[in-house]
Amino acid sequence: MSNAEAKLKAVPGSDLKERIALLGPWFHNINLGGVWTAPDHFLGDYPSAKFRRFERSLPDVAGKSVLDIGCNAGFYSIEMKRRGADRVLGIDSDDRYLDQARLASEALGYEGIEFAKVDVYDVAALRERFDLVIFMGVLYHLRHPLLALDLIREHVAGDTLLFQSMQRGSRQVLPLKPDYEFAETEHFFESSYPKLHFIEREYCGDCTNWWVPNRACTEAMLRSSGFRIQERIEEEVYLCNVAERRFAKHGPAAVYPARGSAE
Repeated sequence: MSNAEAKLKAVPGSDLKERIALLGPWFHNINLGGVWTAPDHFLGDYPSAKFRRFERSLPDVAGKSVLDIGCNAGFYSIEMKRRGADRVLGIDSDDRYLDQARLASEALGYEGIEFAKVDVYDVAALRERFDLVIFMGVLYHLRHPLLALDLIREHVAGDTLLFQSMQRGSRQVLPLKPDYEFAETEHFFESSYPKLHFIEREYCGDCTNWWVPNRACTEAMLRSSGFRIQERIEEEVYLCNVAERRFAKHGPAAVYPARGSAE
């Protein structure tokens, strides 16, 4: 009997269904031993179906440390532990998501994963760099997205970043010159110029959808924050390495205090 089966045997199916329901709604639709956490999810088997499209491109995490920022119900944290990561820390600012993640990891037999309430803007308080940082599906929920990338690069990214953001607008990337004269403005009107679309009200019924980049903007923001794009491993998903920031000689990119300590 596997560890997962042993754990599920200790949590009767009816009780598990009740615990899942009490923590709903779920955005991660995870199969907990035959019980799906969000069986009516509008994206179906999500995020597993998306993950299967790029998982073979991921680096080996055996024995490595992983930070999952905005871990939600813990799907990616669990997957990294399943792949042999030595230490996995999932952080989120939402208590319900953290409770979901703890239940999912418990039910699947991965209790060695740590989950903590830490905001992305406070990652400096972790005082630790990780071999792999996962930043999937968070950027567009932030009012200050570039600040978040700067803080991740400055404080917690040790080697590799797995990144995803919803993208809208042009999928093309406009080749740009290193600099432009003040009177040159035509490139700003090109749909494939890096653009970050601001959502003042709601998008998809979600008031936390604030900024949605096009592809060119996503890639430009990553480079600007000090990440070298190693590969676009799936639409909207990038594998990046830590690199020098272009203007590092002028000082830190993120002007933001490290507040307190992570619990």
